[in-house]
Amino acid sequence: MEYVFVFQMALLLFIGKQAFAQIRYSVPEEAKEGTAVGNVAKDLGIEITSLTDRRFRVVSGSKETYFEVNQNNGALYVNKKIDREELCHGGGACIMELKILVENPLEMHYVVVEITDVNDHFPSFPEREQKFEIFEQTLPGRRFQLHAARDPDAGSNSIRTYTLTANDYFEVDIRQSDEDKIPFLVLKKSLDREQKSKHTLLVTAVDGGKPPKSGTLNVSIIVLDSNDNRPIFSQEIYQITLNENVPVGTSIFQMNATDPDEGTNSVIEYSLGKTLKKKVYDIFELDKLTGELKVKGVVDYEENDVYKLDVEASDKGTPPLTGECRVIIKIKDVNDNPPEIDVTSLSNIVSEDSKPGTVISLLSAVDKDSGVNGKIITSIISDVPFELKPSYKENIYSIVTKGFLDREEVSHYEITIKATDCGEPPLSTFKTLSIQISDVNDNSPHFDQNPLEFYLIENNVAGASLFSVSATDKDVNDNAAISFHVVRGATKNDITSFLNINSENGDILALKSFDFETLKTFQFRVVATDSGTPSLSSNVTVNVFILDQNDNAPVILYPVSSNGSAEGVEEIPRNVNAGHLVTKVRAYDADIGYNGWLLFSLQEVTDHSLFGLDRYTGRIRTLRSFTETDEAEHKLVILVKDNGNVSLSATATVIVKVVEPKEAFAADVKSATNVDEEDNVTFYLIITLGSVSVLFLISIIVLIAMQCSKSTDYTSKYLQETNYDGTLCHSIQYRSGDKRYMLVGPRMSIGSTIVPGSHANTLMLPDRRTPGEVRA
Repeated sequence: MEYVFVFQMALLLFIGKQAFAQIRYSVPEEAKEGTAVGNVAKDLGIEITSLTDRRFRVVSGSKETYFEVNQNNGALYVNKKIDREELCHGGGACIMELKILVENPLEMHYVVVEITDVNDHFPSFPEREQKFEIFEQTLPGRRFQLHAARDPDAGSNSIRTYTLTANDYFEVDIRQSDEDKIPFLVLKKSLDREQKSKHTLLVTAVDGGKPPKSGTLNVSIIVLDSNDNRPIFSQEIYQITLNENVPVGTSIFQMNATDPDEGTNSVIEYSLGKTLKKKVYDIFELDKLTGELKVKGVVDYEENDVYKLDVEASDKGTPPLTGECRVIIKIKDVNDNPPEIDVTSLSNIVSEDSKPGTVISLLSAVDKDSGVNGKIITSIISDVPFELKPSYKENIYSIVTKGFLDREEVSHYEITIKATDCGEPPLSTFKTLSIQISDVNDNSPHFDQNPLEFYLIENNVAGASLFSVSATDKDVNDNAAISFHVVRGATKNDITSFLNINSENGDILALKSFDFETLKTFQFRVVATDSGTPSLSSNVTVNVFILDQNDNAPVILYPVSSNGSAEGVEEIPRNVNAGHLVTKVRAYDADIGYNGWLLFSLQEVTDHSLFGLDRYTGRIRTLRSFTETDEAEHKLVILVKDNGNVSLSATATVIVKVVEPKEAFAADVKSATNVDEEDNVTFYLIITLGSVSVLFLISIIVLIAMQCSKSTDYTSKYLQETNYDGTLCHSIQYRSGDKRYMLVGPRMSIGSTIVPGSHANTLMLPDRRTPGEVRA
C-alpha cells in the first residue's frame, strides 16, 4: 500500500491536476478514542452523497497516526489516546500535521491539529524532604535554595507559584530562571535556638490549572549553636600577576583569613569555590590548611589571560562560618610562541619575462602572543629577485618580482621568508618557497667562434661529410631545438650549390670533389634557427681552406725535344776541366710544399766517374777531365720525383756528345747564343759579374751592420741553398685569426713551424707586422 501511495503522490505531482487545501483543528489531549475533531469532507466542500465513491486516507508526519477519517460522513476522529507530554516535549504549542489523501479524483489536503494541554499532572518535588542547618546568629536576609518542583504540563497549567506555611522567621522568594521558577527560603529575622531548636515548614508548589493542582515539600530547619564570627580576609579582592609557563608547583599566593573566635571555632580551612570552571581546578590548587595557592597545571596566556578564583575560608565551628574573597590572577604573556607563516596562494612556476611587480604568492604571518611579543617583522633573507609587499592589513603580504628574471642565469629560486617577533628573546620562523622559472625564447643560437675555419684535403669523396658546425642555445626544450641551413648564393655556379647541410646536427656534405689546383679557399654562411615562437636565429661565416695532396707528377720543362719527349742532346769539348756545367734539367710540379719539392737523381749513366748530378738543382757537371779513351757519346737518364708521401716521378734523357775543341767552340757559340736569348746580352756578362762582386761586398757590409744591430726580424731570412736555383715551386700565404699561414716549396724560412695535420706542406709564420699594418 505504501508503494501505491508513493506512486499516487508522484502521479499527482507529474500531471499537475491536484488540488490542495489546509484545514486547522484543535483537540484537547484528554479526548477519548472516537472523539470527532472536525468534518474534513464538509470543510473541503465535498458532498455527502458522493462519499461512497471517494476514499480518505490520513498520513501523519510522525510514526504513529492518532487520527482517522470516517469514510461514511468524512469526519476526522481520534483513534488512539493522545499523551501530549509524550508527543510534544516542552512548553510550546503541540502541533500535528496530517496529510489527507482523497481519491476519485485524486487530491491531497493538509490538516493541522493542535493538541491543547489539560492540567492532568501534579507538581512534584525531586525529594519529599529537605533539611537545613542554620546558625542562630544568621543574619536576616540569608537565602537558602529549595528544591524546585517539576510539572510536565505546559502553559498556564505549569507551576505558577510556591507558598510556605505561615511562620515568623521564613518566607519564600521565587527567582525566575529561563522557563523555571527557583524557590528560595529567606530568613526574615534571626533564630533563637533556646526558644526553638527546630522548625518544620511545608512548601507547596501550585500550578495554574483550573482547578489548580499542587505538590508539597517538607522542610526541616535545625538551629545550631552560636559560632558568631566568620573568617574574614584582609581584602575582598586580591589581584595577582603571574607569568605564563611557570613551573608546576610554584607558589603564587598565601591566603590569610582571621577568625576572632577561640578554639575550634577559630580553626580555618581554605577551599576553592564550588562553582568555578573545571579548568581552574586543573591549573590551581589551594592547600586547605595553610592557604597556599600553587600552580598545578600549565598556565597558558594564549588559552586564558585571566582567572577569577572564589576562595572560601571556613572555621570548624558548629555550624561552620565561611568567609569569601576573590583572587584575580592576571596572566602575563611570555614570548613562547614563534610566529607562524601561512601561504594562502602560491604560483610556483614564474615566466622569465614577468614584469617587475608581478605577484607570485600571498601569505600572512600570525603570532599567538600579544603585545610586543606578538609584533612580527617579516622579511626575505635569501638573495633573490623577489620582495615582500605589505598589504593594507597588518601582517598580510604579497611576494612580487623586484627585477627582471633570466632563466638562463638562474632557473630555480628558493625564497626563504623569515618572520621574527619582537619579544625578548625574539623567536623566528622560516618558510621556504620553491619557485621554478619557466623559459621564453629570448636567446638566439650562439656559435662559439665566428668566423669558423676548416681545412679540407683536396680530392674529397663527393657526398661524404666534410665537417660539422654546431651552435648552442641557452633556452630549453623547443626554444633550444636548433636547425641549420646554408645561405645560398644567387648564381647557379655559386659554391653553396655544391654544399648540403644536415639541418639537425650541422653536418656539412660536399656534392663534388674539390681540387686544390683549381680552388684553394672558399667562404659561405650557415644560419642556426631555434624552434621557439617567434623563432630566433644567428649566422656564422665558414672559411674553408683546401689542403694540397700529391696528385700531380713532375713535368720536365728542359730538356724537351721537338717531338715533345723529355730528351735532349748536349755537346761539350773534350778539353773541359772537372766541374764544367754540362746542362741543367728543369722540372715543374703543380703541387706545393713538400708535394712540389723535387729531387733529381741519375737513374742511368754510361760512366759514373765522368758526370755528377746535383740532387736539388738538376745541374749536370763533369767530375773529371776527359781522356782519349773515353767514349764520345754518353747517355744520362735523370729521374725527377717529388717529396710527397707517395712520390710521383718523371724521367728525362740527356745525350752528351764529346767533340774536339774546334767543333766544341762552334757548339759553344751556338750555346752561348741560346744563353744570350735567355739572359739578355752575353756582352754584359763580365760587367754583370763585376757588379755582382761589388754588390756582394756591399751585402757583406750590410750584413755586418745588421748583426751589430741584433735585428730580430726573421721573416726576411731564408735558409739558402747555394746549389738550389733552378727548380720551380709555389708559395701561397693566407691568414687565420692572429696567425699567418704559408704553403711553400722546399725553401722554408727560419722560425717557421709545420702545422700539425697539414701533411707537411703548411707552414705557420710568426706575424711580424705592427698593429694596423695590412699586408696584401
